[in-house]
Amino acid sequence: MAKGEDAVRRKKNKKLRKKNNSSSSVSAKVAAVIAAKKRRKAGKRRICQGMCFSLPTLDDPFNDRGGKEEFKTKGPKKKTHSKPKDEMVCLNGKSVAGKKGAVGGRNIAQELNDLQRENESVIANNNVGQKCIINSERKNIEVTEIAHLCGAQQRDCDISEFPSKFVFWCLSSIENALRHGDAYTDGEGNSFFLNPWGLEFLKCYSTGKDLMETSGTSATTEQIAWMVSGAADTFVRKEKEGLSFAGPFLLFLVPSQEKAVQVRTVCKPLKSVGIHAVSIHPGASLDRQIQGLKTCEPEFLVSTPERLLELVSMKAIDISGVSMLVIDGLNTICSTGHTDTIKSIKKCISGNPRLVIFNDCFSHMSIPLVRYLLTGSICRLSLNNSITSLSSCIIQSVKLCTSEEDKVVKSIEALDQFQSSHTQNSNMLYILRKDVKCPKLVKTLKSKGCSISLDSDAASFNDSVDSDSRAVVSLIDLEHISTTDIGTYDVVVLPSFVPSRDTYVHILTKMARQSVNGVLHSFLTKGDTELAVPLIAVLEQCGQEVPQTLQDLHHTSNMLED
Repeated sequence: MAKGEDAVRRKKNKKLRKKNNSSSSVSAKVAAVIAAKKRRKAGKRRICQGMCFSLPTLDDPFNDRGGKEEFKTKGPKKKTHSKPKDEMVCLNGKSVAGKKGAVGGRNIAQELNDLQRENESVIANNNVGQKCIINSERKNIEVTEIAHLCGAQQRDCDISEFPSKFVFWCLSSIENALRHGDAYTDGEGNSFFLNPWGLEFLKCYSTGKDLMETSGTSATTEQIAWMVSGAADTFVRKEKEGLSFAGPFLLFLVPSQEKAVQVRTVCKPLKSVGIHAVSIHPGASLDRQIQGLKTCEPEFLVSTPERLLELVSMKAIDISGVSMLVIDGLNTICSTGHTDTIKSIKKCISGNPRLVIFNDCFSHMSIPLVRYLLTGSICRLSLNNSITSLSSCIIQSVKLCTSEEDKVVKSIEALDQFQSSHTQNSNMLYILRKDVKCPKLVKTLKSKGCSISLDSDAASFNDSVDSDSRAVVSLIDLEHISTTDIGTYDVVVLPSFVPSRDTYVHILTKMARQSVNGVLHSFLTKGDTELAVPLIAVLEQCGQEVPQTLQDLHHTSNMLED
């Protein structure tokens, strides 16, 4: 029986619905395969499908995979034992291969982000109980500047010239603790991380040399924080290497009880990492301090010289194994009559500890003690570019001669004195003027084996001096002074005084950069009366004694003018 149009239409619609429902229930991948099959049956293949084919290979000779690579499952990872990494942040960039910007497996940005989140979460309480959250925007700027600094300087230094992330953690902990307790008033609003003195300290500290701070002030809270953080980093790394310390690692000598409390407050946050600091001073009873030292073995010891020597004499504490010695307010200690006490404490320390000296005055009274303590090569540390700071521990010897022959004799006497008392790596330099002929002096210096550079190039002179270790005495023309590195010369002699004050200051502030044994000999005659006034001003500014003969020369010039 023939079907009607309605039945045919219903059957066709039913097929369409079934078709639509079946296509919607499959995944996109299956639908794509179905569509490709329909196009293939209809003879409507794509151009690319008609061109795609694969050939048999040695791995698939029957072309079963259709040219596709064999699926490989990943096997278990092999365990590799990595060497322990020294968690150092590179300031200058010569990092170990594979450690570009890494900090113990983490990069600098991650460490700075950790410090940023830690600083942003700190809430400081003031005296009236008001709560103020540290400005996070300012911290963002500071952390960005630190990252920029590390990245910019990472190309120029060794990995040992910048401390580990542990130093940054120590600085962050100290700063947070001091701001939380309102104990930080030296530089309110400034971050410890951006302290230029601290960054300069790290560069000098990484050289392994002793340090002398020549700003003429006592150590500030920020400077103390940087020093104890660097010492803590060294202590922790040495413990990881398996070294043990029977006594204190750091000995911090201070002139007063107030300074001892300040240093102890800065060191207190390091207790959470196992670094204990103890301060001893005359403000507490001796018996109580003895009992406290018996129950506690401090890693950092803060003390006044007289109380420490008293405890050492009673064998209450052993300081023979001290690895780092910091002396703050050296001139104050000397003025109170404790020079011999400092020497006795230094003798009680065996070995060769690292020394950091803060001389809080430019007076020459403390120079003998500084020279007793710092016997080797040093690093001068100061952000003060004044004459007094740059010429610290340099003795200016000024003598008035009766004639030109007298100047030659005294110049040779200075040479004999140097040769009889000079130490290893000590150099001496004679600076002559072209307009003042000294043939006898030049002949004498040549006979004694000195290096001469009067008409030659100053650069070749520097190379010859560096290559010959025996040439400890050199002679150069005044015209070459601007192109010659005189920082390696401890003793400089001016047989004929320089024509201007600026030249004298240039020599004074550029010589003896690696030593505290600097001596500048100057010889004048009655014809140098006009130079007496500026020379007296420089001597008084540097706290040096003005010779009576120089004062008489000044008075004579005033009488002639009248």
